[in-house]
Amino acid sequence: MKKARWWAAAGGVAAGAAGVVTGELIAAIWSPLLSPVTALGGAVIDATPPPVKDLAILLFGTADKAVLIICIALVAGLLAAVAGVLEYRRKGTGLLLAALAGVAGFAAVVTRAQSTPNAAVAPVAAAALTMVLLRVLCRHLAAWAPSTAPSTSTTPEPAPELTSPARRGFLQAIAVTGLAAAVAGGVTAVLRRATAAAADFRRGLALPAPSTAPQPVPAGAALDVDGLLPLITPNPDFYRIDTALTIPAINPPEWKLKVTGMVDREIEIDFATLLAKPMTARHVTIACVSNEVGGGLIGNALWLGWPVRELLAMAGPKAGADMVLSRSSDGWTASTPLEALTDGRDALLAVGMNGEPLPLEHGFPVRMVVPGLYGFVSATKWLVELKVTRFADDIAYWTPRGWSDHGPIKTQSRIDVPRAGRTAKAGTVQFGGVAWAQHRGIERVELRVNRGPWQRAVLAPGISRDTWYQWQLGIDLTPGEYEIQVRATDATGTPQTETRAPVAPDGATGFHTITVRVA
Repeated sequence: MKKARWWAAAGGVAAGAAGVVTGELIAAIWSPLLSPVTALGGAVIDATPPPVKDLAILLFGTADKAVLIICIALVAGLLAAVAGVLEYRRKGTGLLLAALAGVAGFAAVVTRAQSTPNAAVAPVAAAALTMVLLRVLCRHLAAWAPSTAPSTSTTPEPAPELTSPARRGFLQAIAVTGLAAAVAGGVTAVLRRATAAAADFRRGLALPAPSTAPQPVPAGAALDVDGLLPLITPNPDFYRIDTALTIPAINPPEWKLKVTGMVDREIEIDFATLLAKPMTARHVTIACVSNEVGGGLIGNALWLGWPVRELLAMAGPKAGADMVLSRSSDGWTASTPLEALTDGRDALLAVGMNGEPLPLEHGFPVRMVVPGLYGFVSATKWLVELKVTRFADDIAYWTPRGWSDHGPIKTQSRIDVPRAGRTAKAGTVQFGGVAWAQHRGIERVELRVNRGPWQRAVLAPGISRDTWYQWQLGIDLTPGEYEIQVRATDATGTPQTETRAPVAPDGATGFHTITVRVA
């Protein structure tokens, strides 16, 4: 009967859900930093071609991980439904599909950087429970609706007895399975919250006062232009791009940072030792290499941290070293030129952001901030290791995926006001935005209308050459439609290029261009 196939699919989904949440429950108890779902999600992220990742970021922005989780859930539900139908039709086929899913989960877990023997138990248990429940539910369903062979009779197939004991047995079995999945999911959520010691520690953490005060914000650095984004990006609005499907929960008292590799002395420090160091506060604008021309994957914040060069000086890099491979707690790595960490720029082991401890999603307890470099080669969150090495000997996460191993930030500018496609009132139309060339600074910003002559904008004083600059310009426009372009020139006198280039392999280029209607 056709309805039996739908019930078989429902049984498969119930069995799969119970298995998955049980695996997550076991992981919450034995392996809080790695579960089958997060491992599988991480494996999907790793295997996704860079163009697809760029498209996901372009379409979904910082919600890309939520979309990935939803997709994983939908695919898992579909596979579970298929397994239920297969098992109902032919004993053993659905179990085979469930076993293959378990193998995939096991492979994802054991190949993650934070994998442990305890972590490997969860996917095995999840697959085993799914298979047991699938067989039990299909047995009950077969007792209720045993006929699955195609019928040659023209007489309609009678519906099964709605009040039969077999039907009640199946429905009770599927209800118990669903209830067990819900309970296990609730317990897992409680345990996840209970193990989030990092959040509790962060709430009670008092940051030390900086020994080196931040650069003063010059008068007029924040322009009074309606609709212009703040000079300092609030933490909740700061972009987040990383490969962590779930935010690593690191308990600061257990955190350690190691300096290894080509050094005279390997160093290990803990969080209390780091906080006792003389702290530096600095405004620094950081940007993602995936930021399209005119995009929003960039932000400016006041960071508090200990200069990376001080820690490296303690370790003593050996001659010939030219790169530091920084590693996150989830295994992600970045290749930072050693020179950028030792040349006097304000590269920090950051513990604070805009006057408060780092938010969990921005790398708590410790992350790197390096002026002048895109985040994919510098801004490692949840930092646990610095390996002094050579570009010829080590590669970072993104390099074999088609990205460069060096990532100096390119000069860029953006029009924020008015928004593209908006209608402005005829007369003097106010334009405004930001420009950046971290570690070089901005000399001027210019606009042009319909490819005409460049007009110099009013450039606000920057906080420093490591931050973005705001600009504004009023242009008299009569009714019509106009193409507006912006370009910046850095403090070395080099203008940004008009040539359009994609984000890969080392950052997008081109003039930000918008269309404005004037009425």
